[in-house]
Order: sequence, then structure tokens, then C-alpha cells
Amino acid sequence: MNRHQGVTMLTALNSLNVSSTVRDRYSGAALERESQLCCPVNYDSRFLSAIPQEVLERDYGCGDPSKYVAPGDVVLDLGSGGGKICFIAAQVVGPTGRVIGVDCNDEMLALARRSQSFVANAIGFDNIQFCKGRIQDLKLDLDHLDNLLKEAAVASSSDWLRITEIVDQLRQTSPLIANDSVDVVVSNCVLNLVNPDDRRNLFQELFRVVKPGGRAVISDIVASHDVPASMQGNADLWSGCISGAWRENRFLAAFEEAGFGGLEILERSTTPWQIVEGIQFRSMTVRAHKILINDSGSQDHSNPAEIVYRGPWKSVQDDLGNTFVRGEYSSVSKSIADVLQRPPYASEVICVSGQSPDLNDQGCCGPAGCC
Repeated sequence: MNRHQGVTMLTALNSLNVSSTVRDRYSGAALERESQLCCPVNYDSRFLSAIPQEVLERDYGCGDPSKYVAPGDVVLDLGSGGGKICFIAAQVVGPTGRVIGVDCNDEMLALARRSQSFVANAIGFDNIQFCKGRIQDLKLDLDHLDNLLKEAAVASSSDWLRITEIVDQLRQTSPLIANDSVDVVVSNCVLNLVNPDDRRNLFQELFRVVKPGGRAVISDIVASHDVPASMQGNADLWSGCISGAWRENRFLAAFEEAGFGGLEILERSTTPWQIVEGIQFRSMTVRAHKILINDSGSQDHSNPAEIVYRGPWKSVQDDLGNTFVRGEYSSVSKSIADVLQRPPYASEVICVSGQSPDLNDQGCCGPAGCC
């Protein structure tokens, strides 16, 4: 995208209030089903009988990230809507896990919250919390803010400045979602609805709340080409998950820029959901991992380990630029080796004994010294 295209796109967006456009359309869709807002998705039928029919009818997704959560996980659903993914995930994680849904649409939250007791009675436990918040600002608890505003009189700019100070204090002292608190963040066809100006914050927040070693599993609509400015100002196309779609490679790049690694395309629909002005729009589910490596340790080769890449590719490169050739020994630092022995890399490599026969027995492969 060149500078002229960028200026034209901003002009189109300035004439369209993205937040209100999305809010208004989904408020109506919470009350009456709108078929144009969803792609066909096959969910595991085992989990659907516990969910009220009105929730199933008002589900507007393009994938099923709940397939990638595990028992005991703490799950955060961004843009949880009527709660369908939360209600499925609650059954998967079980009573030892926890599910948090975040949405800022009052009508969708009302649908999810009034359905919560139905689901809890059906599955025998209640491990879900629905919160009001903006997914690009997961520090601000909007329910808490609503309560404060009911008691606050805002009649002047001084009053408004006082409120902004309170908001900043809330973010710092009572964040809606704490740092490093979530095993897996999921989202289903929501990120494309966020204003482009807020998207860097969106991914930074996503990275902030995931635990080290945790992951994000995001289903969303992506585009085969950049969406032109002529489509950016169209309210129906934006709220319909078209105009805000990332180009495929740029969607992946957004995770990398936020600090995620080990990106995987788990699912990508072969048939486009829609084709508009020659651009293909399709569903894609991506998994990204929060991999934290000690920078000093990654350069410390005083106690190296050796890695063998299994194949099938002739060679591969990791997110730090290390190249591994199929079948060849590659010497890496202990911190890098430790990362490679965890998902998503563990099945791709073999950790063998170190270069020296007196390598510490507690190396990356455990007491036996080999895998």
C-alpha cells in the first residue's frame, strides 16, 4: 500500500464511525438473527445441547477456536457476543478451568448473561464470567466504569478531566484482565471489526494477557488482496466483516509484530466465503505462541545443546533466524533448546546429547542426556 492509498483509506474511514457502525448492527443482530453475518461452521454437536437455542441462532462466527482449548485452561474470548464459544469452551476446560468472555455490546452481553445459568444447570458447574470491555483495551473494566459514572456529575471540562484520571487509575489498579493471566485467547470473526487505528493496541493487549508459554487461537476473515479505499467507507461491508479484513500475510505479521512466535495456520477455507470486487474473502484460523526467550541466555553457548531437525523440509528457519538443516546437528544455547522442546516445535526436532561427553546430565533432554 503506497502513501496515497493510505491517505485515501484514512479519508474513507474518517467519514465512517467504525465503532458505532459495528455496535448498531450487532445490537440488532442480538435481537434478531442476521444470516449475512456468519459463515457456515461445523461445531462439535456434543457441546451444543447445553446451549440455549437463541444463542445458537445468534452466533456470528467464521471458525471454531474452541477446538484448540484444553482441560484446565483459563480461556479468554475476545468479542464473545452471545456466548456460544464461551459455552463450548466451558465444557472443554471443565470445572478446573475458567472462561472469560469480553464484549462491549450491551445487547450481546445481555443475551450471554441470561443464558449462563441455563448452561451451568445443563453441564453441572459454572466456570464462566462475562465482562464488559473493549478488546483493544483489556485493562479497562467498563462495568466498573459504568458504576462510577452513575455517581459522577460531568458538567464541565474539569469534570471530564477528572473522569479521565479515574479511568487511567482503573487501568493501573484494577485491570479487567491482568498481565500473564490467560492460557489461551480465542476470538471468532471479531478482530476485523476493530478500527485500524486501534489494531496495534489490540495485538499488544492480546500479547500482554497471555501467560508465557500460552497461545492465541484466532478465527477471522482474511482477504486475498488489500481492501481498496472504495470499500473502506461502506458501513455494510465493514460491519459485515468484509472491509476490515486483513490481507492474509499481514494478518500473520500482526501477531509477529506484537511478539508472538511459532505461528501456525490451523485452518484455511479453500472456497471463498465471498468475492467482492475481485477480492476473495475467506475464513482462516491461526495459532500463535507467546514464547519468551532470555536474550542473554540465547547468546550463551557455554553449555550448548544439539538439535536435529526431523524434516520433511530440507531446512527451516525459526523466529530468531536460526537455520536447521534436516538430519544435521545444530548447536544452540540451552535457552533456545528449552524453547524447541515445547509446543509448537517439540514434534519437529530431536534434542541429542551435547558436544562434550561431560555435558551436564540435566541438559535440555533431561537426566538421560538424549530424547
